[in-house]
Amino acid sequence: MSVQTRDLAIEADAPIRTWFGVGGRADRLAHPSDVDELSTCIQMEPNLRILGDGANLLVDDAGVEELVVALDRPALKRIRIDPDSGRALAMTGASLQRLVSLCARAGLGGLEGLVGIPATLGGAVVMNAGGAFGQIADRLVCVDGLDRDGRRVQIQRDRIDFGYRRSGLGDLIVTAAEFHLEPGDPGVLRERLKTTMAYKKRSQPMAERSCGCVFRNPTLDRTIDDIGRADRRVSAGLLIDRAGCKGLSIGGVCVSDRHANFFVTSPGARAGDVLALIDAVRGRVFGAFGVELETEVVVWRRR
Repeated sequence: MSVQTRDLAIEADAPIRTWFGVGGRADRLAHPSDVDELSTCIQMEPNLRILGDGANLLVDDAGVEELVVALDRPALKRIRIDPDSGRALAMTGASLQRLVSLCARAGLGGLEGLVGIPATLGGAVVMNAGGAFGQIADRLVCVDGLDRDGRRVQIQRDRIDFGYRRSGLGDLIVTAAEFHLEPGDPGVLRERLKTTMAYKKRSQPMAERSCGCVFRNPTLDRTIDDIGRADRRVSAGLLIDRAGCKGLSIGGVCVSDRHANFFVTSPGARAGDVLALIDAVRGRVFGAFGVELETEVVVWRRR
């Protein structure tokens, strides 16, 4: 069922699409057609939740009561590339993978390391998406967004407190981002994409239902033999593997045998199974190494 608020369509009791393929529903789900309608949503409910690709998201089985806003309309997914200036502008709902591919095809390099990361542009900026091959902040020029009063703002890169898997953008709702890239040979850039993607396919369960990395890579407060030195960031997947968690399962969810920081869901799984497995893995890693893992996946719960 849906209702109409001015020109804005709002669905009631709507499913929330995530890569896990589990979890509850939204009491209300809006589909704004452009930034103006997104601003209207914010003015209606400042504490709304933004739904991009649903890749880094787990929704509790009870669902959420706040207004959920899906960034799935064409005007919010546009990408504009100017090879002459080396600039690329992408709207908040644009596919990060499409942006990476189009830039390489246009002979603009700098984003190839982000290939294989499932995200929309807005979510990628907010979490400073990246990995061993770079992060999105590396090429960012500025961010356009809306504050929680629905007002438009623009923030330059040097005013954004980016860090590991964080942006410091607070409550800002990203609407677009601009990037400065380097000219390169399209053929070489495409080969770089293929090589990076092939590596990720070998080391990650990319064909299965997973949100990507469940936990952030922690910084050790002491040296752990065969793991890492104090004050160094280490792989959460390595800790989970060494704690004997590969293949561990609860309900319809298991720790991937290919990469221990990926959880894979099967038919019949529930969000509660994922949450229980998160707790179990965190407990085993802490018991084995005294390291407290923090989740990278975002969890929505009913308040």
